[in-house]
Amino acid sequence: MVQNSVSIALTGSGGAGVMTAGQILLDAAAQAGFYGLMGRSLGPQIRGGESVALLRLSTAPVQSADDTFDLLVAFDWGNIERFLAELPLTPASVVIADPATGAVPASVAASGARVVMVPFTNLAANRPGSRPNMVGLGLVAALVGIPADPVLAILHRSLHRKGVEAMENASAAVAAGFAASTAAGETARLASATAQGHARWSITGNEAAGVGTLRAGVRFAAAYPITPATEILEWLAPNLPKVGGNLVQTEDELSAVVMCIGASYGGIPAVTATSGPGLSLMIEALGLAIASETPIVVVNVMRGGPSTGIPTKSEQGDLNIAVYGVHGDAPHIVIAATSISDCLHTTEWAVQVSEALQCPTIVLSDQAMGQARAIIDHPPASGIVAKRRLFEGGSETYNRYAITEDGISPMSLPGMVAGEYTAEGLAHSEGGMPSTKAEHQQAQSDKRLRKLTSYDFGDRWADIEDFGGTPTTAVITWGSVTGPVREAAMRAATEGVATRVIAVRLITPVQPERMAAALAGIKRVLVVEQNHSGQFYRFLRAFYDLPAAVQALYRPGPLPMRPHEIQVRLKAMA
Repeated sequence: MVQNSVSIALTGSGGAGVMTAGQILLDAAAQAGFYGLMGRSLGPQIRGGESVALLRLSTAPVQSADDTFDLLVAFDWGNIERFLAELPLTPASVVIADPATGAVPASVAASGARVVMVPFTNLAANRPGSRPNMVGLGLVAALVGIPADPVLAILHRSLHRKGVEAMENASAAVAAGFAASTAAGETARLASATAQGHARWSITGNEAAGVGTLRAGVRFAAAYPITPATEILEWLAPNLPKVGGNLVQTEDELSAVVMCIGASYGGIPAVTATSGPGLSLMIEALGLAIASETPIVVVNVMRGGPSTGIPTKSEQGDLNIAVYGVHGDAPHIVIAATSISDCLHTTEWAVQVSEALQCPTIVLSDQAMGQARAIIDHPPASGIVAKRRLFEGGSETYNRYAITEDGISPMSLPGMVAGEYTAEGLAHSEGGMPSTKAEHQQAQSDKRLRKLTSYDFGDRWADIEDFGGTPTTAVITWGSVTGPVREAAMRAATEGVATRVIAVRLITPVQPERMAAALAGIKRVLVVEQNHSGQFYRFLRAFYDLPAAVQALYRPGPLPMRPHEIQVRLKAMA
């Protein structure tokens, strides 16, 4: 059966090479002219353990997993029950397994999927130095319609450092997989695609976030490794020095955020990256950055919580702490990326607004975007320029926190003549001197709020798109759930249900006038998010004037939102 997208799951124990096979398949599909998305599901182990590579290949850009999997390839059955809820199968699915690894578990057979046995282990053993995962790679490529040439080209590029013999052995295994594909019979195949003349990027959300910060001018990073944000640091570590910057691995998250404040105080745009537990530790220092009006960017790649939670799974549970976590009246910026490619543009924008407003900005990503890899078109240059308003000198006394009409005061950098000032977390006067006067606290509080509420954030505050006709129903969403929401809206439009999707990127400061314009003509709203308590739904009800008919669709991780369940809700509402 030929179709526009195919979903594939590769599963196996630690050392089976599941992720390697998945990565080569994704890159080969891109070289053959397709788009793709590859997520991963891991157990709680620090190293090793069972894993699943989750791929969706398509003739069009992919932002979401599909409802079910067309093909499940099991190199072994180790702890498969751990992942079954993440691997929805139907009688139309095909399961391919190695008879050497035992019978198909009853829980898999219960799906009604057609089961095909392929002796990966024996086929690999016939070619010394070959591995079952490379046989599986060739088999899957043949079944879904990816030619051998791009598979072998990517394979050789990946293995050339291991020598000629390793490449020949792997190539022989891939060829064996192609030959064995006839045993599996007909399965889902991609519609033909033509390789594009322009370059595409293979990138994760975490890598995209790193690229965005560098594009915007960040030249210092300090961070403590934490799942699932560590890859941002791993990408920045070798790339920051190439543009004259530096990265420091600190002893903890407290040190990381304070070092960023110090670098920014010295005039160097700075970023740190963390996840929920690390953000909790950074909150007090973020208050210091707000009070001292020092711009920094904190990228928070969310995971399941609370406490240690589920480090390797995704969830949108950190909205409340990002918005409300700082003690006192502490206005700051919270921005959420809406896709893997948008992680680049959003972090780039975050640096710009943070520098312009002299205010810390929290960027919310999550494990689903951060650690998933997508084939995307080359992101165009944004034209964003990060620039803060600097002190230009003068004979008058310098007031670092001068009360201005737009709330933004010129900032001096260390060494500027006549630009000395006191920067600290105590309440202060315009000159920066500690003060307990009510008039100073009132004026500075007003100023810090005014600079955010009077700033024109422009159209980037949200992505707004109509699907089918003139909608009277809207879905308001944010973050990684945007992908399945958009796909659900596209499907609903084919069934006569017109839908407007409002994917909010700027969480705070709120934009009531822009939201009112986005909701013009809308009678019904569905709010979709991935957390246990409907944090975004309650946030919207608190700060925005929504239509009377509002429903919410939310649940915690680790299971992703699927387009079908959103589509069903839209049809019911209409």
